[in-house]
Amino acid sequence: MRISDDRYSRDRSRFDIAVQFIRHEARTHTIRAWTGLSDDRIRKLYRSYLCESHGAPLTRHRGKSPQQVAFFMRSGRARQEAALLASLCQLLGALPQAPAPQLARSLACLTRGELLCQAYEAYRGLIPEGLISFEHAVFLLTTLTRGDELILGACRDCGAALIVDRWSLRAPRCPLCAADHVAATLSAGDAVAF
Repeated sequence: MRISDDRYSRDRSRFDIAVQFIRHEARTHTIRAWTGLSDDRIRKLYRSYLCESHGAPLTRHRGKSPQQVAFFMRSGRARQEAALLASLCQLLGALPQAPAPQLARSLACLTRGELLCQAYEAYRGLIPEGLISFEHAVFLLTTLTRGDELILGACRDCGAALIVDRWSLRAPRCPLCAADHVAATLSAGDAVAF
């Protein structure tokens, strides 16, 4: 094998991952961080391969990427979808088993980018009208890897995966177990009333 063959396959991987990120409507700076391609090369890829594609045109988002963890905690649905996506990322190997702040700086790489794309595509296959955009998926992966605000935890009753505030004082419950707990508490209160 010649050195140029290795460089070719690395460059080919960069282009493939960049095209996947573009299809998922990632911002240019996100694609640059994960692939190492220049802004100009990313724009040329979009124009050459995806701009003229059949079907609905892809949206090119501008501005800052999402940076608010409250997005994932704002509703029960958002928490459940974030937990599903995080579980898929962990199953496929994009998310480490435990928070690793030292890994957060080198998280953006081609291998992990490909795994993130696979996890996101599986998430969209399970929930086609999901709340979480690809940019939010990148942010969720980064946040959970850092582990300073959110972590991937488990329900204290059934063990279901949950997105948990790192500084929460109570052990979390999933929505089903929380509803069962409330029902049990209410029925116990009714029994005392008699």
